Amino acid sequence: MAAIKGRYLAYLLRLWQVKDAGKLIWRASLEDSHTGDRQGFPSLEALVTFLLEQVRNRQPEGEAHQANEGGE
Repeated sequence: MAAIKGRYLAYLLRLWQVKDAGKLIWRASLEDSHTGDRQGFPSLEALVTFLLEQVRNRQPEGEAHQANEGGE
């Protein structure tokens, strides 16, 4: 399991809407299923940025370049 741990992420995602200046906006939180740590996000963009950072930080050096060529 230790070999998989660095290549495996699991989160509980919560999404909800709030009114801000008369507009409905999305908020989000992620709870790490391994540690129980919870993090909130003021927007979906912030959530996606966080997830991209988490994935990129876990890729071996050679794979990061290949991932960027494939879908981005």
